[in-house]
Amino acid sequence: MATKGAVTGNNTDNGRRVEDEAAPPSWLDANGRWISLVARVLLGVMWVYYAAPKLATPTQNVADVRNYHILPGGLITPFAYAQPYLELALGLLLIIGLGTRLVAALSGLLLLVYIGAIISLGARGIHINCGCGGTGGVVSAGQTRYTLDVLRDVVFLIPALWLLWRPKSRFSADEALLP
Repeated sequence: MATKGAVTGNNTDNGRRVEDEAAPPSWLDANGRWISLVARVLLGVMWVYYAAPKLATPTQNVADVRNYHILPGGLITPFAYAQPYLELALGLLLIIGLGTRLVAALSGLLLLVYIGAIISLGARGIHINCGCGGTGGVVSAGQTRYTLDVLRDVVFLIPALWLLWRPKSRFSADEALLP
């Protein structure tokens, strides 16, 4: 006996196989585009939120980047000035939903770089505030928040990974331009 929604070899209509009843879409198929919308907007707003203070105080961002002691001296200023514009671009592209999979991939890579940089601070014994929201600086040894900073960035990796897997979302420029 055939189960509901299954195709049987004996159930034919003019030589074609016929299903008893179409299987309903899974919960994920029905809600995936809505979840992707939430992930896209969440990640986009995060980038805009962290870019805005850096854009307002570019010299502070130069000092914050310098405090990491990672980049060679000649790259600190160009990186520090470009960084908030990159973050702003990622955020705006995610919010409007243009190039979602590519932007999610770039977001994930940038978050991994930030996670690595924060971990390296602790490993090298450097005590600073990460400067993520434009308020970096040297702090005493007991005042660092590296674990929380890394966990925050790992949490933001989740929507980036989701969007790599399922980039199609509601109300996106991608959906409007490439249905």
